[in-house]
Amino acid sequence: MEILITGGAGFIGSNLAARAIRSGHRVTVLDNASRPGALRNLSILRSRGDFEFIHADIRDSRALMDLCHARRFDAVFHQAAQVAVTTSLEHPRTDFEVNALGTLNLLEAIRTSGQNPVIIFASTNKVYGPLNSIVVRELDTRYSLPELPWGIAETTPLDFHSPYGCSKGAADQYVIDYRRIYGLRTIVFRQSCIYGPGQIGLEDQGWVAWFAICAVLGHPITIYGDGKQVRDVLYIDDLVELYFNAVEAEPQINKFAYNIGGGPKQAISLREMINMLELELGRTIQVRYSHWRVGDQRVYISDIRAACEAFRWSPTVSPREGSTALLRWIEANRDVIQDLVLSR
Repeated sequence: MEILITGGAGFIGSNLAARAIRSGHRVTVLDNASRPGALRNLSILRSRGDFEFIHADIRDSRALMDLCHARRFDAVFHQAAQVAVTTSLEHPRTDFEVNALGTLNLLEAIRTSGQNPVIIFASTNKVYGPLNSIVVRELDTRYSLPELPWGIAETTPLDFHSPYGCSKGAADQYVIDYRRIYGLRTIVFRQSCIYGPGQIGLEDQGWVAWFAICAVLGHPITIYGDGKQVRDVLYIDDLVELYFNAVEAEPQINKFAYNIGGGPKQAISLREMINMLELELGRTIQVRYSHWRVGDQRVYISDIRAACEAFRWSPTVSPREGSTALLRWIEANRDVIQDLVLSR
């Protein structure tokens, strides 16, 4: 296949690119290389095989038009984004231009090109908002959803909170509507917490990797809230497998948005993740607490049954296995990661 990956120098994008290169597909990576670690990811990709790199920004509609009108892609994985709620609060216009307008630019470039690739958009669980109307039970180390044993389904009403939630939510809805109105072969993945080796997590994005980095480097971890917040975590290899399964399954799907994560079996609270890291490292991690963040969900667990059925897929890597692999990668790349963390 001919595959375009926007944001292909990022964590998820570079893993998708590596899998595509390994499988013999022709890969084009489009990225503005602004995120810490992007250039390193590109260098690692170069060692894996050949691909085309286009240094461009999805806010540049002309660059996208030129690319999509000159090339014919079989699949497009749209990963380019502004990814942090806190950044969106500080720079809402930039957040909108990258996430909402950038996605529209890509959709228009593909629509006007006359080609019809499978387009998979990385959306977010934040489109459901804080989920205040859902019954939550507080347990010793976590919150739970006693009335929703399978987690949050795609039928849950959308409720955008924060500029980030609005920009990603708007993009989410445009991607769906371009399938309904223009017939583009779009699929929305409302992703929960993706993690794994190669991820340079931030305090406000990529929390599993951030916790692991702090644990290895000896930095304190700040928890916003009480630490009983629960997320279903999904290891990067499982997510990459899903993307390629979805491309093959697209002609048979009957819905256009899917909740993607580890599901109930791979749900873990912040406190529980810290305890797991402490056990693995054999030492105590310094933890500080601060105020809850705006729109934070006490519990978000993806109901992944629709995705499992549609794409003949299920997560295979447990949080313990995945966090152990992540810690080993951080320890092996400690100096590089330290430099990237200090450069922020």
